[in-house]
Amino acid sequence: MPRLFSGIEIPPALAERLAGLRGGLEGARWVEPENFHITLRFIGDVDGVTAERFSEALSAVECAPFDVTLDGLGSFGRGRPRALWAGVAPNAALDTLARAHEKAALAAGLERETRNFHPHVTLARMKRVKTAAVAAYLTDNGAFLSQPFAVTRFALYSARQSRGGGPYVVERAYDLGKPGE
Repeated sequence: MPRLFSGIEIPPALAERLAGLRGGLEGARWVEPENFHITLRFIGDVDGVTAERFSEALSAVECAPFDVTLDGLGSFGRGRPRALWAGVAPNAALDTLARAHEKAALAAGLERETRNFHPHVTLARMKRVKTAAVAAYLTDNGAFLSQPFAVTRFALYSARQSRGGGPYVVERAYDLGKPGE
């Protein structure tokens, strides 16, 4: 069974800049730069038929290219931080694309996603990192801001079962249409 998700790749230059944020947080497991992405829809472990249905449904997604800006760092897990992330500036086109991926998942026979879409790039996963250490890290680095980057495609990724953070493989890429198409 493949473990799947759809997402947006991070350009190499921006991935390198994000990689420069690694370190200074004892106990964090840092994601490798080649595995940075913005998840559009997590699917999880599915059979081959469902994977193919989702892939085909994604091929029907229509969206013009758009720009995305990473803006700020944060963490998930209030009382016990479990992930460090770079946030995405509010973006109507990205929200529309994520809704189209949710529709593709439903068309493939998957259950509705119950969590709200919170676009981000996971930088590290944490288990026993002290809350105060995360707060200090975010105080020092939280004002991260990227230049906008063009989103011209999205991808269907597979992941090996692991502790998280990759390695991820692009199974199929889908080009976004040109504006006005």
